[in-house]
Amino acid sequence: MKSIPDKNILLFKSCLVSTEYPGIESSTKYIFDKVGVEYVIDHDQSCCTGLGHYSDVFNQTSTTLIATRNFHLAKKNNAKNITVMCATCYAINKKSVKLLNNNDQFREKINAVFEDSSMEEMKYEKESFNPSDNIFHVVEVLFNKKDEINKYVNMDFSNFRIATHHACHYCKVHYEDTIGGFRNPRILDELVESLGFNTIDWYNTKRNTCGAGFRQRFVNKPISMKVTGDKLLELNKENVDILIHMCPNCQMQFDRYQPYLSKELGVDFNVFHLNITQLIALAIGGDPYKTVGIQTHTVSIEPLIRRILDIEV
Repeated sequence: MKSIPDKNILLFKSCLVSTEYPGIESSTKYIFDKVGVEYVIDHDQSCCTGLGHYSDVFNQTSTTLIATRNFHLAKKNNAKNITVMCATCYAINKKSVKLLNNNDQFREKINAVFEDSSMEEMKYEKESFNPSDNIFHVVEVLFNKKDEINKYVNMDFSNFRIATHHACHYCKVHYEDTIGGFRNPRILDELVESLGFNTIDWYNTKRNTCGAGFRQRFVNKPISMKVTGDKLLELNKENVDILIHMCPNCQMQFDRYQPYLSKELGVDFNVFHLNITQLIALAIGGDPYKTVGIQTHTVSIEPLIRRILDIEV
């Protein structure tokens, strides 16, 4: 398995995390602080452009320009490793590094923009970052620390049926770096299991996308909702209580639209949606509101918390 760092990390801020589920970021920091992962945050860092890029608003040149600026900020902070909380940030940043390292003409085009803007310090030096050795998803850092995280577990989720949803931009873009497999992805399952809880593991729609497709939820809403609904129906058949996510876009698709789909399909969907960092933070003692941010969810997490407390009593 590739080497995963626990220091010299720029924790890459995500627009969807910040605006939709800020508890993902506070949960990540809570866990990192517990297990000694050293990281910095630079508030000058900008969005990766993923939502715009995959909706054909930002072309590859604009996206890579912004990525290069963010790489400069990482270097400025002596953070040679970039760890992201969003699978789209993961895919975007890794692709940008690959292009900058492997396409001399494209890299020169990017650097020329910085020269023309009198921002020469932001020019990218070939191979100053490696896509496999310096760009990580937070789940990979957590996976590397799973044995240490286990020591802090004090909340029991073992009586719940838990399923996992692995983001397509983690499992289906950069195959060579995917931990836990991509045909039957298991990195989230293994993280849950390391806490002492079980997952249902495989289910028929496990590898299906969330249905968001970025612009698809807006321009092709019936198709988008059909994909999301199919997965929720399968989760219902499996009597799943909690679906674990690793991408805020996926979480938003299921959490925000679950009540809508319940009404449209005439089915009671009672699935709670948590990012893996939120689950871990809860399991090791994080405050549900101040750390985990359950108040930002559409599908209320409060009944889940009450059930856990009842079980523990």
